Amino acid sequence: MSQEELLINLNSQIASLRTRIKELEADNAKLSTQLSNCSCNEAKEKLDSSTVQFSKSSVEKSGEINYGEVKSTRKKTREKTPGTGYHTRTINHHMRRYVALKVMYFGQRFYGFSSEGQMDPTVESEIFKALERTRLLIGEKKEIQYSRCGRTDKGVSAVGQVIALFLRSKLKNVGAVDKFSGESEEHNEEEIDYVRVLNRVLPNDIRILGWCPVPNDFNARFSCLSREYKYFFWGDNLNLLAMESASKKFIGEHDFRNFCKMDAANVHNYRRHITSFEILPCNMRFEGNQLCEIKIRGSAFLWHQVRCMVAVLFMVGQGLESPDVIDLLLDADRTPRKPQYPMAPEIPLVLHSCEFEDLRFTCSTDAGQALRTHLENECQLYQLQAAIFHEALLSCLPFSNDRSSFNNGTVKKKASHIPLMLRPTEPSYGERRAKLEMRR
Repeated sequence: MSQEELLINLNSQIASLRTRIKELEADNAKLSTQLSNCSCNEAKEKLDSSTVQFSKSSVEKSGEINYGEVKSTRKKTREKTPGTGYHTRTINHHMRRYVALKVMYFGQRFYGFSSEGQMDPTVESEIFKALERTRLLIGEKKEIQYSRCGRTDKGVSAVGQVIALFLRSKLKNVGAVDKFSGESEEHNEEEIDYVRVLNRVLPNDIRILGWCPVPNDFNARFSCLSREYKYFFWGDNLNLLAMESASKKFIGEHDFRNFCKMDAANVHNYRRHITSFEILPCNMRFEGNQLCEIKIRGSAFLWHQVRCMVAVLFMVGQGLESPDVIDLLLDADRTPRKPQYPMAPEIPLVLHSCEFEDLRFTCSTDAGQALRTHLENECQLYQLQAAIFHEALLSCLPFSNDRSSFNNGTVKKKASHIPLMLRPTEPSYGERRAKLEMRR
């Protein structure tokens, strides 16, 4: 056999082996799909590894070792999603399930819930880190149909936030199980314990309270029927009756453009419906000072709306404004420009609950007990810190009524209150829109 014929024969064998490698890779993909429904990632990785080794040994036996092709095959098999640390090809073979998660978080150290801003940390970024670490995500963020009910601001907390997204499932026939909102509870018991798995890796100030299967057309924002916020405050030196009288004026559908931070570029309708507005005492006192809460329920809220409403109510409670000022500010024809006033602080604000039709959140007994223990420990920790501050307060030097030794004998003058309707105003919605049009 001539050298030319030998070369042609070897090239033919190499082409045949390459074809065989592709066939083996296709068989490997099919087996991985079947294995994903009944085994773990470790078994899959062993299968992938054995397939690569088999392909390599087959080429070696032929007398032609194409290491570049083998390395390329291995590299493709081990391809990872950026930032996640796990195999995209392997994880995509898992079944997935569209679920809603009920989330609580203590917002003091976070720059809001949403991770779309430039500041970090956010609640959302921490949740996605936990989802990646537990390998519950399948595909990129744009593929998981992610939605959130509320977009709380920096420092705001929640005990009833809701998000929805596709997560990895160990059930084989998820579509047949999920008709709506956990209809088949026995199947939920067979599912991954999402609450337990995520709470193991989340930071102490974020916890998943429950989960629920939802239909694919569910949206945590637009499927929400109502939202309820609570705002905590100390009632000392406040006229609670006057505040309660003023708060009733918010109930119903009104134009709240003077009780929000206006976003004229994106928001064009400022009418919102408040279904209830209550001021209630809490079961807590500090040296005779009663802790109270404002409970507000509505279909939806504008940016900073709750904190603006509370700020004006505090002015009424301090006797600085009449309850009738609420009527003036709700009348956009008489008051088209919002008076300038500071919002109420963000720390006491809590997104308490989000209401959905036929949505029933659940968690396993073990996960529920672990969650309760964690929250009890956190409560005790904060009470210990409060006890230390109270001890420091008791250790302070007695306060002297003789102010002559302070500020060179002068008493700092308290800033006088300027009535809301006499203050400088912000641009109206029409003026903001006109300015935006000029920039185009």
